[in-house]
Amino acid sequence: MAYKLKEVTIRTNNSEEGMKKIDEIWDDISSGKLPILFDSEHTFQQGISPVSRYSNYSSDESGDYDLSIMAVSVDFFQDIELAVSKGLYKKYVEKDENGDIGVCARKAWEKVWAEQKSGEIKRTFTKDYESSVPSKYTKDGKAHCYLYIAI
Repeated sequence: MAYKLKEVTIRTNNSEEGMKKIDEIWDDISSGKLPILFDSEHTFQQGISPVSRYSNYSSDESGDYDLSIMAVSVDFFQDIELAVSKGLYKKYVEKDENGDIGVCARKAWEKVWAEQKSGEIKRTFTKDYESSVPSKYTKDGKAHCYLYIAI
């Protein structure tokens, strides 16, 4: 009998060690070791996308937080876009011309932190979401990152 996980959660932070933990969990998901994108028999799950949820912040981006990798359907994106239209979240969209998903995500987060520092946004540190799309899954061959920051 095949099974799949709806989400997996780790406690981490933005330190070098924390970033290594994040890379490791993504490697386990990408390889199918953790059955989020694939079921336990390594069958790819059609119609789902992996989304990162950042929650349970101990303080702000400098402290510990929970990172959950979730398997979501198109309904998730419709719901979060509705939350953006209501002013509950701010959406950030970045891409990397060279297809590097890590560079793409860093660009988006740096924009968030700059706006936070300048006072342009006030984050609530409740639940934030990230959807990063590797270049091999995009029409333009560029990596894309979508951040939804609770404000």
